[in-house]
Amino acid sequence: MESPLSYFSTLTDSRVARTREHKLEDILFRAIASVICGAESWNDMETFDKVKAE
Repeated sequence: MESPLSYFSTLTDSRVARTREHKLEDILFRAIASVICGAESWNDMETFDKVKAE
């Protein structure tokens, strides 16, 4: 099975390189995972990420 993130491999990261704290792939994965688990807002996504980081 192909990785779902492979569909985003053509995206370019337009963020300034020196300010990047996380890889774009990690951000996309976290966003997708949080929405699948029921997140409905950016705040929900942030909460999900903080809880799962532990």
